[in-house]
Amino acid sequence: MNKQNFCYFIGIDISKKVFDVAIIIDERTTSYVFENSKKGTNAFIRLLKNQKILLENTLICMEHTGVYGKLIISKLVEKQANFCVEMPIQITKSIGLLRGKNDKVDAQRIAQYASKNFRKLELYKPIPEILEKVRILLKIRKQLVNARADFNKYPNELELFSPEMGKLAKKNLKKINKTLCDEIKRVEAEIKKLILSDDKLNKTVGLVTSVTGIGQITALHFTVFTSFFTRYDNPKQLACYCGVVPFEYTSDSSINRKSRIHPMANRTLKKHLHMSALAAINHDPDIREYYLRKVEEGKNKMLIVNNVRNKLVHRICAVIKRQQPYVKNVA
Repeated sequence: MNKQNFCYFIGIDISKKVFDVAIIIDERTTSYVFENSKKGTNAFIRLLKNQKILLENTLICMEHTGVYGKLIISKLVEKQANFCVEMPIQITKSIGLLRGKNDKVDAQRIAQYASKNFRKLELYKPIPEILEKVRILLKIRKQLVNARADFNKYPNELELFSPEMGKLAKKNLKKINKTLCDEIKRVEAEIKKLILSDDKLNKTVGLVTSVTGIGQITALHFTVFTSFFTRYDNPKQLACYCGVVPFEYTSDSSINRKSRIHPMANRTLKKHLHMSALAAINHDPDIREYYLRKVEEGKNKMLIVNNVRNKLVHRICAVIKRQQPYVKNVA
């Protein structure tokens, strides 16, 4: 963010029904509560106007709350306001030791966080509408896949110990299973239509899937979470976001642990990367040779797989930067 001197700092704590607002003016904080609806967001904008708080001189900060924040974010985008959407853990860790919690206090803490860290914060950039549609369809597909897995888990386990009862369970779930499979195919067809309808999205997915091991669904997740690969500065930063970069954990001679990946990462991308790494080990000659060589050296297999995940992230970043498909090395 540009080192702009803001006159006002506003913290917003969003819940399902209401959102709490804390406004810092000349080191004095005032608090308000609005209904989390179009009526409430309009009332919030009117309040700022009535108090002569200009949006261009104001920094608004809120926590990422998923669908609950859609209305207020849409309104702030419409008004071209300066605002940022931060992960809750980022705000909590920066404040330090906390005692007590309620929505009013949380809004005040978010406002204080914005006033202290505004030079380090990045203004919110909405993702393109096409990616928002893809994101929704990917989430629906995930729910359908999980539901199918849950339905099939019981009869599959039952069949191991009682084949006759397992067949009975499968028979009665056959129709539901077919319906779920058909719905998954339908959603995937909708996703393909969206890809073909947008040249930029179609080209991006084509580039990413040119990397051996990366499938269409994984490519779409990367594209959505990075907003067309614009939300990172270098491959290592993206790999860190995916949770595949090991960090050192030492302190003089008293602490000397092995380097490990940090649990705070995008778990969806990490999961898809893991499956992609396994596919690459089976189908990419270079990566398979690397994997077998490291196994022979006695390296931990999960460590090798993590290294493959890291390699895939770097390959993805390379094809996006060059705007050229990945080309396998031919011996």
